[in-house]
Amino acid sequence: MASQTDLSKFYKAVLLLPALVALAACGPTTAQQQAPERPVLVTTVHYEPQVADRSFVGTVRPRIESDLGFRVTGKVSKRLVEVGSHVDAGQPLATLDEADLNLQAEQAEAELSAAKGVRAQAGAAETRTKELREKGWSTDAQLDQAKAAADEARARLNRAERSVELTKNSLSYATLVADASGVVTATFIEPGQVVAAGQAAIRVARLAEKEVVVAIPETLLARAKSGEARVSIWSEPDKHYAAKLRELAPSADPTTRTYLAKFSMPGAGNEVQLGMTATLILSDAASGRVARLPFSALFDQGGGPSLYVVDTKTGAITLKGVAVKSYERNDVLISGGVAEGADVVALGVQKLNPAEKVRVVSSLSF
Repeated sequence: MASQTDLSKFYKAVLLLPALVALAACGPTTAQQQAPERPVLVTTVHYEPQVADRSFVGTVRPRIESDLGFRVTGKVSKRLVEVGSHVDAGQPLATLDEADLNLQAEQAEAELSAAKGVRAQAGAAETRTKELREKGWSTDAQLDQAKAAADEARARLNRAERSVELTKNSLSYATLVADASGVVTATFIEPGQVVAAGQAAIRVARLAEKEVVVAIPETLLARAKSGEARVSIWSEPDKHYAAKLRELAPSADPTTRTYLAKFSMPGAGNEVQLGMTATLILSDAASGRVARLPFSALFDQGGGPSLYVVDTKTGAITLKGVAVKSYERNDVLISGGVAEGADVVALGVQKLNPAEKVRVVSSLSF
């Protein structure tokens, strides 16, 4: 038979049982009140043109590239420049043998001296004939003959003077000079070679303005004419230069069916060398800037489309209304409402409460 002490312990245990059950019930309730932060996926808002930019590979070329040649026929004596040489306006590029030109100059000087003598003699004869005619010792026919001879002598003198000027010019043409500052891109003559007047001798590209030459498909001709253009050089891909359409071919290339376009680069410096490979980027000036986001990020319960913006430092979320530009198959395009670079919840927005805090576990890129 149980003792009095054992019964007492049994009764105490029975009395404590409800209290233990109550304490056990309170534990989960407290844990539920201290619920952990909800994990969410976020994406960053980035605004860009609604119509994507198009890029084309081109080549840097000079706007003006001239083939210079001698203006007289002769034998090349010296070539003073090489391909790649930088030249200034008026700098000699090549010379011709001047032996024949000097002989022509001496001949013209001799003809000028003879014409001066004939002019003096004819003038004196004309003066004497006039005096004799006034005194009645000469006839009108003799006076007319003297005047004709004097006129012919003056014309001969004028012709001789012009001939001397032409020979001087020919001597100056024996030296080929640069008409503008630039760089030599090609040479077509060598010493000892006989060249004709006007034959291409040296090609000089002017460096005052450079341009990019690209091929444009017919579907983008309107954007090439009205869009915004910029150029980046492959050696410096992070640096961009403003460009402007200068020339567009009126007809397509029969092989590639593209149109040759030339875009000037007024801001290009010496770092942009001729022949460099460049990328021309065409943007549609009429296209608005939008941000592309997943459909799951959009929240709307009758108050208009909104997004949950997340403060990644504190975990707080804010519901902000946005302006929707258009809807696509899997994305929504917004034109405003949230700032550039803002982090927004990408999934599960219907289960969020603006009063609670969240924890960013990953991010998505769209």
